[in-house]
Amino acid sequence: MTHGNTGHWAGHGGTALVERDREQKLLRDLLNGLRGGPSALVEIDGGPGSGRSALLNQAVTLAGRAGVRVVTAHASWEESALRYGIADQLLAALGRPDDAPPSDSDDAVIVEALCQVFLAAARVQPLLVAVDDTQWADPHSWRWLRSLARLLPDAPMMLLTTRCGVLADGTHDPLEPGSSATGRTVARHTLTPAPLSAAGVTELLTRAHGRPVDPAFGTAAAHAAGGNPTLLRTVAGRFARHDWPPAADHLPHLVDSVAEAFRERAARTAAALPAELLDVLRAIAVCGQDGTPDMIAALTESDGTDTARAVARLAGTGLLTDGDRPAFHEPRAAEAVLAGLGADRREQLYARAARHAHRAAVPDSGLTRMLLAAHVVGATWAVDALRREAARCRAVGDLRAAARLLHRALREPMAPASRAKVFVELSAVVLATSPAASDRHLRSVLLTRADASAGPSWVEAAGLLVTRGDVVSVQPLIARVLDHTDVNAQDRAALRALYWLAEHSQRGAEHELDRPAVAALPDLPAEPAEAGVAAWHCALRGQDIDRTRSLARTALAPAARDTTPPAAQLAACQALLLTGDFAEAQAALVAILVRAQRSGTRPTAGLALIVEAQAALHQGSPEAAVTSLDRAQHVMPPHCWHPMMAPAPAGLRALAHLALGDVATAERAVEGVRPAGAESGLAWAYLLYARGRVRLAGGQGGAALADLLECGRLLLARQVANPVLLPWRSAAAAAHGPAGRGGPAADLLAEERRLTRVWGAPDNIDQGLRYVAEVALRTVRTAKAPAVPPAAPSGRGLTVAELRVAIPAARGMTNRAIAAELSMPLRAVELHLAAAYRKLGITRRVELARALGPLGRKSR
Repeated sequence: MTHGNTGHWAGHGGTALVERDREQKLLRDLLNGLRGGPSALVEIDGGPGSGRSALLNQAVTLAGRAGVRVVTAHASWEESALRYGIADQLLAALGRPDDAPPSDSDDAVIVEALCQVFLAAARVQPLLVAVDDTQWADPHSWRWLRSLARLLPDAPMMLLTTRCGVLADGTHDPLEPGSSATGRTVARHTLTPAPLSAAGVTELLTRAHGRPVDPAFGTAAAHAAGGNPTLLRTVAGRFARHDWPPAADHLPHLVDSVAEAFRERAARTAAALPAELLDVLRAIAVCGQDGTPDMIAALTESDGTDTARAVARLAGTGLLTDGDRPAFHEPRAAEAVLAGLGADRREQLYARAARHAHRAAVPDSGLTRMLLAAHVVGATWAVDALRREAARCRAVGDLRAAARLLHRALREPMAPASRAKVFVELSAVVLATSPAASDRHLRSVLLTRADASAGPSWVEAAGLLVTRGDVVSVQPLIARVLDHTDVNAQDRAALRALYWLAEHSQRGAEHELDRPAVAALPDLPAEPAEAGVAAWHCALRGQDIDRTRSLARTALAPAARDTTPPAAQLAACQALLLTGDFAEAQAALVAILVRAQRSGTRPTAGLALIVEAQAALHQGSPEAAVTSLDRAQHVMPPHCWHPMMAPAPAGLRALAHLALGDVATAERAVEGVRPAGAESGLAWAYLLYARGRVRLAGGQGGAALADLLECGRLLLARQVANPVLLPWRSAAAAAHGPAGRGGPAADLLAEERRLTRVWGAPDNIDQGLRYVAEVALRTVRTAKAPAVPPAAPSGRGLTVAELRVAIPAARGMTNRAIAAELSMPLRAVELHLAAAYRKLGITRRVELARALGPLGRKSR
């Protein structure tokens, strides 16, 4: 048992109260008037933290000054069942514990005896009987206090009690003063401490910190804490511990401190509440502002009247907002109230709340908030709500929230086709932050065993993987899906088209694991998706320009726009660029881009903008190309592309800046671009071509030619012969210097013109050849390094890499100079030279020039 005494209260009375002058004056007057004036019955009623106890403490201090004797007691929840617990505390404070009647006496006898003890003491010296937190008073003590209140006219005494109305259970009848035959009256008052104003908060914080407080900080503190003195003192204590000044630049600390104070108060309140109120408070914590009275009643399994009464009482805690749908001011406070529940019970409560919320048509934002904390509910409506809310979050740019919602949706049981859709949506959400995870989700779609209803998801997942550049892993997965006999004809054609589109981006990527083997595209495909990929293949080979146009137009027909994978349509657009049909290609690109932006499909939008940049370069508009590339980078930052695709935008940017005459920016564009695994993809050819052109413009003839030859090798290995795509032959000829009447340069130019005429679009390439010829003349005059011809009979089977090193070595360059010229490690140069020596049958460097023949001679 805790015994009250005057010292306990006096220790809290030294700090002056803020904005409590009226209450203090009333208490002072009543205490000073006890000797000759009326007795008093005063109740201080307020919510947690309102300052009830502080006022009681101040009354104790004032009583001492007025010569009034003081006895105190503090009721508590732990002792609320202790018979006459408060009475025993007061007797001990009075110094007469032995005057307590025997515990086995009749209650009426005990009450009468106790009353006489305190009346006798008051007649000797005016007496203040102060009891704090009477909502926890044990029933026997309360019955005695009610009797003592009725006898107040018989002696100079003040009975002062404090009470938290929200915690009172309503079982205690109020204290009522009685009347006296002598005519002595009783002054009765109820004090309800009001929240502090902004000025009061500023004053309280100034006293606590011992320094002036920024008025803006005081206003913010008043708003954040609701003028609650106890919360504010907690905040002030935290600021003092961390030595934070109460200034505007520490407002984030203020917000966090108030939230933490609310959490602590909520934890204390929850620990003190009776079970029925705690259940209601937990229901409010779970439902939040979306909780209707009916929902709260259903969760607590009580009727509406009881729930309304409980909510009204809980409003006094200061933890909840006002209105018919109360919610916690601070999320941390709600978490503290739920912390006492085990994880399983908490998840069950959230699941029950979600079911009620679904029936009550609560908005998706509220319903999904409950579902995120709930265990699996096993209902289709839960998945639908989570997907809708994820789409909304994605539309406003909150990708982290969208990812959480979709991950939660995947915990629910659902049909395989529905699960595939969720994986596709999740891949789009996580692309910006984790491209690798995005690809994993798409691959999960292709690994999902489902019926034909999953076809559109399979097509979309495969198309996105191909568009982003992951062309190697997607092929066996597509082959696996095509093994399903229930894939419908349209989806089967789309998947087959994507398979062969990926194959051409990575020649030879199809392998023995692709079982059963995927059927080749028909010569004249009728399906739009297959037509688009076939058009691209024809264009790359540089064969049959009319057939290419026809196939591309089939893929881009208005009727096919909604059923053809965007990857196949973009392939058709690129084919039209090579045929010179720019207007058609650009119109189709605009339509694809609009649909991609509307659906939030970043890879498709990014690739459409890259193809748009290609179109601008083909038409001699490098400024427009740079603009399109900037937009593409905004939509798909470089890290979002698969390594096999990443070199393409860098190469196109370099070509655009080179056409603008900005060689320095072009050099920076291709500098250090070498993602792991990029060298085996078609996009690498774009970078090699661009780097070769940049080096050619910078006078690095040898290095330029090496890049251009490697570009040609990579293209020819994929049967890409069309010079309109990347005119590497004419650029390599320029790297040789003037072509003259014969020699490798002339052969390269002649071959390029022949292929251009075979293709049937000479206008496209002639402009490029004229430009390259001009560059060649400028480059010959300023060349810093000797040119390397594209081929040499005397090379005796040396690889391109070995020739790149052997030729400048034969012409007198040191290994270190070669390494610097070719941006190659010194060790790699040494290894390539050793291999060249072995193949040429020589052992000394001086023998290189003779062994290489014309290739080893210096240019004149």
